[in-house]
Amino acid sequence: MIANTPKPPYYAVIFTSIRTEGEKDYNNMSDKMVELAEQQEGFLGIESARNELGITVSYWNNLEAIQHWKLNVDHTEAREKGRSTWYKQFKVRICKVERDYGFGL
Repeated sequence: MIANTPKPPYYAVIFTSIRTEGEKDYNNMSDKMVELAEQQEGFLGIESARNELGITVSYWNNLEAIQHWKLNVDHTEAREKGRSTWYKQFKVRICKVERDYGFGL
């Protein structure tokens, strides 16, 4: 599903990853992180796709909301598990969205 974001500007956190082999409770934690992010002040939406390369984009009102999310205890635990168990490689990019447009929304 395409996130219904407000009029720009807002911020996007792009998380790109390559997984290790096996599920290792990854899907449960992923679902939990989405539910938790949705409860965070400043959260606007999320989009995610995975095959060999996973891309998750979360949208936020401002940089402070992103920082609060990064400092969340459960999110910190998930990041540590990601480094030790779930990911071969990942990259995080934080971008300011200055313009957006679409079709069929």
